[in-house]
Amino acid sequence: MSVALRNAQRAVPLRRAANALMQRLNGVYRHCPVPTDVLSFPFHQVEAGELPRPSCRGDYNLGDIFLGVEYIHQQCHETGEDFDDVLTVTAAHGLCHLLGFRHDTKPEWEQMYQKETQILEELNRLTGSRLRPLTSGLF
Repeated sequence: MSVALRNAQRAVPLRRAANALMQRLNGVYRHCPVPTDVLSFPFHQVEAGELPRPSCRGDYNLGDIFLGVEYIHQQCHETGEDFDDVLTVTAAHGLCHLLGFRHDTKPEWEQMYQKETQILEELNRLTGSRLRPLTSGLF
């Protein structure tokens, strides 16, 4: 299992987010100045699971996901988890956030957990992996 990042546009360069950048972004946007695994910045504000309905072609954009690859790698080294699997699960988690899912309350978490499970079960079916949601046991 692997995650392929492809920069299909030329306007914005694709680069890896270092721990210091993730810490700074987490501090600015979440008021939690520590490195983190993923930050999502939705382009559209939608209800959980709702797809945006852009009014023009230029607005067909879910948003940005920043993966803290260094942080994820450190965590995997400490826990013995497979880096590629965790990176894939973390990207799916970020995608759920772009689709309006949250995990601040138990009902929100249950809804997001269900969507993450659905996404990962399909990936598992297609690839033979055994991926599980990032937020297992949060509540």
